[in-house]
Amino acid sequence: MKRIFLAVLFMTSLPGVSATWEIDDAHTTAKFKIRHLMVSNVYGQITGAKGALEMDEKDPTKTTGTVTLDVTTVNTANEKRDAHLKGEDFFDVAKHPSITYTIKKVTKGKGGKYKMDGELTMKGVTKPVSLNEVEITPTVKDPWGGVRRGFSGTTTLSRKEYGLTWNKQLDDGGMVVGDTVDIEVAAELKEKPAAAKN
Repeated sequence: MKRIFLAVLFMTSLPGVSATWEIDDAHTTAKFKIRHLMVSNVYGQITGAKGALEMDEKDPTKTTGTVTLDVTTVNTANEKRDAHLKGEDFFDVAKHPSITYTIKKVTKGKGGKYKMDGELTMKGVTKPVSLNEVEITPTVKDPWGGVRRGFSGTTTLSRKEYGLTWNKQLDDGGMVVGDTVDIEVAAELKEKPAAAKN
């Protein structure tokens, strides 16, 4: 499995003032792609995102926060495969139902994009993971009076480093499932009203 994308980010409606941005789980997804039989790719997604970020409109590099994904929502458009992914061979959702990403550092990149360094916890294993090409959209007002913004970024993981080691060898020496997972995260954030923070 490779890439996992992941999506959420920042800024306030008042310059220089920190604001809380909550994840809209209905519009947030972590998509992933992994090699199958060394000849094709399997695509899937994990939803059920929760969390909040503290952001500064004037300086997005001050962003902090934690995002959690519900691994029981893993979906590759194949029920049998999804059941296998949820079992002990892969995610073992009975013991580890969530994936958590905690932001540690945000730095400016090229073309108005950012790099986000953090810690990813999956199946009881925590390792440093960076989101690259992080894009943060300007804020907009939704039809219901709220303020929203978008976030997206990409990364690549080794599934074996997180204990997702199941595999089978092919007759020619290759493997059924690749190790590298490409991930893309796309999130929508809603600003939490100041009065609701207390």
